[in-house]
Amino acid sequence: MSDQDQGKSKADGGAVATSQMTIESPFVDHLGAQLVSARDGASEVALLLAERHLNTWDIAHGGVTMTLADIALAMAARSVAGDGVGVVTVEMKVNFMQPGRGELRAYGRVLTRTTTMAYCEGEVRDSEGHFVAKALGTFKYMRRLAVGRDVARQRLRSDPTAKPGPSDG
Repeated sequence: MSDQDQGKSKADGGAVATSQMTIESPFVDHLGAQLVSARDGASEVALLLAERHLNTWDIAHGGVTMTLADIALAMAARSVAGDGVGVVTVEMKVNFMQPGRGELRAYGRVLTRTTTMAYCEGEVRDSEGHFVAKALGTFKYMRRLAVGRDVARQRLRSDPTAKPGPSDG
């Protein structure tokens, strides 16, 4: 198994989290965010800021901060879901308190959930512990579905008469 599969994080010095979850997102991989932990409705995600994450004032771009919060909230929601169940963000609100610098840590927790939805809160802090942002979000639980070209194949497997649509690739 890879370090990521074992729940290890480069951001926390390689400490092993008890969770076996991974983020599984090419965009998050590109961003460089690392899952520190996700279990029992709570999560922590870390990102060491690089030049590509900064805005024109050399501080964390708001989109990076918001994305990190989104990841943390989603991972908290996923941590109480069954195998093969993911989440999609239905809505999210972020209040930016002050600029993010250094390493950002996002923390998420599930406030309440139903069988289909989770309502989460979280915050982002910088490497000195300063409060950077507060986030609230609603997430819908969904089974992993085929997307893009796989949608056409999925439809054809379930209904031999189905024809791919123009947006099915």
